[in-house]
Amino acid sequence: MENKKPVTLIKIGGNIIDNPTELSQFLSDFSKIEGNKVLVHGGGKSATKMAESIGLAPQMIDGRRITDAAMLDVVVMIYAGQINKNIVAQLQAKNTNAMGFSGADGNLIQSDKRNHPTINYGFVGDVKKVNTQLLETLLSNGIVPVFCAITHDGKGQLLNTNADTIASELAIALSEVFDVTLNYCFEKPGVLFDAEDDSSVIENISQELYSKLKAEKSIHSGMIPKLDNCFNSLSKGVQKIKIGHHRMLQDKTALYTTITL
Repeated sequence: MENKKPVTLIKIGGNIIDNPTELSQFLSDFSKIEGNKVLVHGGGKSATKMAESIGLAPQMIDGRRITDAAMLDVVVMIYAGQINKNIVAQLQAKNTNAMGFSGADGNLIQSDKRNHPTINYGFVGDVKKVNTQLLETLLSNGIVPVFCAITHDGKGQLLNTNADTIASELAIALSEVFDVTLNYCFEKPGVLFDAEDDSSVIENISQELYSKLKAEKSIHSGMIPKLDNCFNSLSKGVQKIKIGHHRMLQDKTALYTTITL
């Protein structure tokens, strides 16, 4: 069997995006990664700030944003516009030939509008399919795709979509063609035994350990959706998943968490 080429897929969260110095350092680390790579970014606090500045009150249920029509306009403007293009421009300055995408561009990521029995999330999408062929073409031509957290439904409607999920679904789709390592970069050095102690990194989490930690409630609730995504990705062909500070991308001594089945 032919060896698959490696792809490094990285998702960054709001704490990196909201801090210009941190973002610049991350993009320097990212630009030094050799070979095929893909970046997925969330939205940070900018959308909330913009919404509040024009008199919209952001609505959240269980930590998930409710996206009505007015809020959708704001998140598209901030995620697909300001943040995405700023990242692409900074990568170009670091000799990385990046192109910014929403899911609608090239029909790269199509979603269904979320249908929840009791909560109306508004214009929120759950990923249905990824255009792997186009992604493969972009990567084989040396393009570095940069995805924001906006997808579409194929009927002309844009949808706000969880960036962790986008990263996971892209990794699963790409694993059919490439050997994919998925990295979740955030402000902590990994998944921690103690949320207050940055040195308490859990270096390897298996499915078995994860079930045990969840049962003992010794894992931060905000980390559970991310880890659920990770195990789903691994079960569907993604080779390797790492969670930690972006130092792990270039610093061989950095601690981080590896997720394995």
